[in-house]
Amino acid sequence: MGYRISYMYTSLIDNIIMRYIAIFLFCSLPLKGICQTGEETANVLVGMGFENVSWHENEKERVYVMENAAYRLNGVGISKAVDVVQKMGLPEIKPCRLIILDNNVPQISLYYQPVISDSIQKPERQDWEVSYNLGDNWRKIARGRKLNSSLFKVDIVVYPELYLKNLVISQIYQVLFNLSPAIEISLWKGMKLTAQMILPIYNDGYATLYKKVRPGFVELSQSVRLPYNTFAKLAIGNFNNDRYGLDLQMTHHLIWDEKFAIEGRIGYTGTGYWDGFTMHYGTKKRLTWSIGGSFYWPRYNVEASVKMEQYLLGEKGVRLDCIRHFRYASIGFYAMKADGVKANGGFRFQIALPPYKYKRKGYIPRITTSDDFGMAYNAGNEQYYYKGYKAAPYENMMQQNSFNPYYIKSELSNY
Repeated sequence: MGYRISYMYTSLIDNIIMRYIAIFLFCSLPLKGICQTGEETANVLVGMGFENVSWHENEKERVYVMENAAYRLNGVGISKAVDVVQKMGLPEIKPCRLIILDNNVPQISLYYQPVISDSIQKPERQDWEVSYNLGDNWRKIARGRKLNSSLFKVDIVVYPELYLKNLVISQIYQVLFNLSPAIEISLWKGMKLTAQMILPIYNDGYATLYKKVRPGFVELSQSVRLPYNTFAKLAIGNFNNDRYGLDLQMTHHLIWDEKFAIEGRIGYTGTGYWDGFTMHYGTKKRLTWSIGGSFYWPRYNVEASVKMEQYLLGEKGVRLDCIRHFRYASIGFYAMKADGVKANGGFRFQIALPPYKYKRKGYIPRITTSDDFGMAYNAGNEQYYYKGYKAAPYENMMQQNSFNPYYIKSELSNY
């Protein structure tokens, strides 16, 4: 009898203990999601190498802000950030927004709206809407403190340069190959200093001037985001193609349909070239400009544009481009026709260079190759007309498309 009472008492104690354990585990499950706040998610993003990270939450939504400084391809980097937020950083019943920066300037946002239903919905990358709309809380976040700031951090970026000419009958191609490292520093929001040095590696047929070590791009550029999906960049300094001066670029993406954009550019430059470390420059300035529009076909990531332009010799013409963007490359064709000048055209390509993932260590200068490498083939072999310049070494069709919402959306779906 005493054994039976002892056994019943022990069983009762075991049942009470098991119930308390079950209640504790049940209560701890929802607490886990609540404890994983935006602060923890922001710290994980910083640990992955993202910069200018911050977050904010109110009764309407939770917002994360970040800049991809860890992955060469923005589509890949943004996809990695989305995975982290989906895993540990989503609020329970409110929408969530990711705002993506470039040199501290907001470019696009990704927006997730949870579906309220009886069953548990698992968020997928495809559920995020991508657009230029930043929402209503961006201004509050912009004034807050950012983790892992990019300001005053130094990148040493090595740009490979390959030039080919087919002008000599006895030689198939004249070849020039340079490695041109550039120091790039973010000074404040949207401001970047670029100072480049050209190191000749191989010269077969180009002038003696190109065999000398000399400066390349030396410039200051300021990028801003204006209201109504409008972006602008002003650059001053020494550009390529022996030009120095001022360059202003502006792009407006239509609010009612972001597949369409209006683009404009104006430059006021003079001739200036380096003979070693001695610069020879002219005082006469030339005005160049370009204005037109573009359309993006999301199904195939194809971009088509048409522009009216004035080139360095004063000739005015029309230029058409058609480019298809892939993850690791952009390939396109172009055609040009100016008044009194024969038509010209050719093809262009840009390919992403490894390494595809990198990370800074504090303020130690980071050395890496340029994001991509490209060339343009001049089918008409035109030597004098249709000439322009680039205002920065990283300026190309692949970089210009890296924050396109439709392109990012396709990367989220296919990655």
